[in-house]
Amino acid sequence: MKTLSYILFFTYVGLVVIAGFWGAFVNPYFDHRFLFDIQLYKLPDYQMINLVSQYRFLRALELGYGIFSLIFFKEIFQYKIYNHLYLGIMFLGVLARFFSILVEGTPSHLFLFFLGYELLGVVVIFFYTRGRLIPSHIVHE
Repeated sequence: MKTLSYILFFTYVGLVVIAGFWGAFVNPYFDHRFLFDIQLYKLPDYQMINLVSQYRFLRALELGYGIFSLIFFKEIFQYKIYNHLYLGIMFLGVLARFFSILVEGTPSHLFLFFLGYELLGVVVIFFYTRGRLIPSHIVHE
């Protein structure tokens, strides 16, 4: 279970860091074509600028979450507060994907794969770390 938890953790966090950096600072135009089939150049300038600006911002947050996860890897698997924060954020992403299915409908197979992978990661890491976590010096546990 430890090996599977680590594999799911590092593959997920690795993708989050790469996708976050790519979308925020390298080529969000490719992302929109590949992920959403949106040709940004076809949008009016005002809409394109605002969409890309918000997309870069959200990808930068994703990058930050990935960097946090890498820096605090040991703490995430050892201390309750770090573990709950990491899994809580990851689970919110899963919930948002489920909510979107209910409200907007079924997304592409790629996004369904992400949903399944993220859910698997939350469940496996939760069960692996349950009972192993210790309180930390941080008061808000």
